[in-house]
Amino acid sequence: MLSNLGRFKLDAEKAVLVVIDVQERLVSAMPQEIYLRMRDTIGMLIDGAKLLGVPLLTTEQYPKGLGHTVPELAEACSGTIVEKVSFGCCGEPGFMAALKQTGCSQVIVTGMEAHVCVYQTVLGLLEDGYNVHLVRDAVCSRFTPDYLSGIYNASQARAVVTTAETVLFQMLQKSTHEQFKAVSKLIKGRS
Repeated sequence: MLSNLGRFKLDAEKAVLVVIDVQERLVSAMPQEIYLRMRDTIGMLIDGAKLLGVPLLTTEQYPKGLGHTVPELAEACSGTIVEKVSFGCCGEPGFMAALKQTGCSQVIVTGMEAHVCVYQTVLGLLEDGYNVHLVRDAVCSRFTPDYLSGIYNASQARAVVTTAETVLFQMLQKSTHEQFKAVSKLIKGRS
């Protein structure tokens, strides 16, 4: 029996959505079909987070060399953007300050690449005592073995590996939520 079921739960009032390094010059290295699906899933999560009042933090790894957040997500991600050179977001003091400022204890993690920046961020967040929900359909890597390794290792480290729909329905909690119809519409619009 699991000793801490609480870590599997998400509450919109306690959660923050993090979008890691979905940047212009990284995108071309990703399998395009997988990248496009991931990008659209992240977009759906951002829209759902806005409807539910969930804060958003975006990171960009060395934007001078890798460019900024892709145009399709840039406007939605224009709030708090943290530039970093540390692979793991927790190694960047500006990220940790922005995260602490949200007052959230649950972190929903998305972005690129699953086995590098995403994975190292997951470890840092867990080490700092956050409940981490890694959205498997909102992360990618260039190669499948790296993606699978990042997901598996994050799970072994005790991150909750989940999906975008699960995240949104968990935060809604019930069909009588005032944003249920709007969030349902986002989910139904998925390809």
